[in-house]
Amino acid sequence: MEFKIEKNKFIKDGKEIKIISGAVHYFRNMPDTWRDIFKKLKALGCNCVETYCAWNMHEKQPDVFDFSRNLDIASFIRTASEEGLMVIVRPGPYICAEWEFGGLPWWLQTMQGMEIRCNNPVYMERFTNYLVHIFDEIRPLLFTNGGPVIMLQLENEYGYYGDDKDYLNALYKKYRELDIDVPLFTSDGTAEHNLLDGTVDGVLSTLNFGSRVEENFIEHDKLFPDMPKMCMEMWCGWFDAWGDEKHHTTSAEDYAKVVDDMLKRGSLNMYMFIGGTNFGFTSGANHYEKFAPDVTSYDYDAVLSECGDITPKYMALREVISKYVDGDLPPIPENRKKKAFGKVSLTESAGFFDNLDNLSSPVFSNVPKCMEEYGQGYGYIAYTTTLTRNYNGEILFFESLGDRAQIYVNKNLVGILYVNDDKLELPITAGKGDTLTILVENMGRANFGPKMMRKKGIAGRCLLGENKIHFNWQVYTLPMDNLNKVVYGKEAKEPSKFYKGKFVLGEPCDTFLLTDNFKKGFVTLNGFNLGRYWEVGPQKTLYVPASLLKKGENELVIFESDGIKGDAEVEFVDTPVL
Repeated sequence: MEFKIEKNKFIKDGKEIKIISGAVHYFRNMPDTWRDIFKKLKALGCNCVETYCAWNMHEKQPDVFDFSRNLDIASFIRTASEEGLMVIVRPGPYICAEWEFGGLPWWLQTMQGMEIRCNNPVYMERFTNYLVHIFDEIRPLLFTNGGPVIMLQLENEYGYYGDDKDYLNALYKKYRELDIDVPLFTSDGTAEHNLLDGTVDGVLSTLNFGSRVEENFIEHDKLFPDMPKMCMEMWCGWFDAWGDEKHHTTSAEDYAKVVDDMLKRGSLNMYMFIGGTNFGFTSGANHYEKFAPDVTSYDYDAVLSECGDITPKYMALREVISKYVDGDLPPIPENRKKKAFGKVSLTESAGFFDNLDNLSSPVFSNVPKCMEEYGQGYGYIAYTTTLTRNYNGEILFFESLGDRAQIYVNKNLVGILYVNDDKLELPITAGKGDTLTILVENMGRANFGPKMMRKKGIAGRCLLGENKIHFNWQVYTLPMDNLNKVVYGKEAKEPSKFYKGKFVLGEPCDTFLLTDNFKKGFVTLNGFNLGRYWEVGPQKTLYVPASLLKKGENELVIFESDGIKGDAEVEFVDTPVL
């Protein structure tokens, strides 16, 4: 078996091939759905699947690696091979992908001397350690070892970010030293400066775009006339941010035309074939002038919907791709069953303040510091202090905030500040001996651009009254990764509460959770974090895969930060509202 690049051609086992691929992220989809997705990929006429790897999921803490469940990349690759697909792997270190911190582990920010995505020795040491472990999963499955993996990516869209060629060449050398002997590639924007800064000698250069094929290859044709032409991310839709007016969609007919144009010219990877879901606190953000955190759904208006359903875009593409494939296409698998299980009452509640000491042990801090300095990556963080004098409308000021703060005096909510506010300040009226609490939510680190290293929590000076530093705080880290310690039953008046309810099912099926009576927070189902919700939309339902439900009794827990709008009730419906 052999896969190689000869001038402007991909050669597999001595024959020229055209790569027709679709992007599927194993970590955004449940393992029991992988085979169904691959069968639908084959039925579209594709011969390949592409995936990123999420370093921050595989190494949540330094030197503690996880390749289980939906992080079992080796199983994902083997299943793809069993369904007759080649595989392209993009292991990082950086993936963007609208994923938290672009796939980088949050704890990199805590390391002295760290500078990401350059030939920084601290960064390269950590990244190399990650490569050793993930390559142990991938290496046996390389095409050169009889597996389906035909190519690996060095770095992702580096030409948008930086210009450290020593770094890119060091990556190339490291891949080869670790016995990755299949072809390597980079993928970049289409401008000349993207390609000059993001490419490496001896490595295939591919492009990312969503339209205007000939125009987007102008500079690539000049710089790389003898390379195969491949669009590594042919964008079929777009992602949503909280507060967008509506869910992003694109024309099926227009996208099918772009795919046709690209296949006339070369090879492609459709981004995304299926988007999947940003479960838990994994969604990223864009941060330019304004902070724009991504929603939980990564539907992306992809070729398959978030839950794996066939779309009009799929059918339009099947007609186009069939022209480039020998023989008849396989039949299209049926969509997985969906069910509306109806309403569930959350009959128990628990106050946030009543459970602070159940969820966390306070740490003394002279002044509030960022979340990362307390060894926390995700979730919420609470800063509490006892006031030593009276305050009458004096200003509480934050130098920087990551990302949304609720300010309480004696458990009474007195204001909310958000990173996008014109002024990060609030007048405080309180007395000596009162408790001031600042509850801050990390809504996702930037996954693109120069603000990726921005810290979470209170990430700068916190001033109170006449620009003075207020000292002596107790800090509670609240990753919200284990809610079993919450004690229910005591009635609480503050808006921030935990709600719990149980319901019984017969046959588990895919479904969608409608949270219309709630304002902002996150939902866990049988201990699994389904993700965030926020009344600002556009997303109104959370996708619930069948594998997360149990026959018999199931348990929902919701943390609501802002206070409910009606009864403590949710509804399982059979259609998503995005």
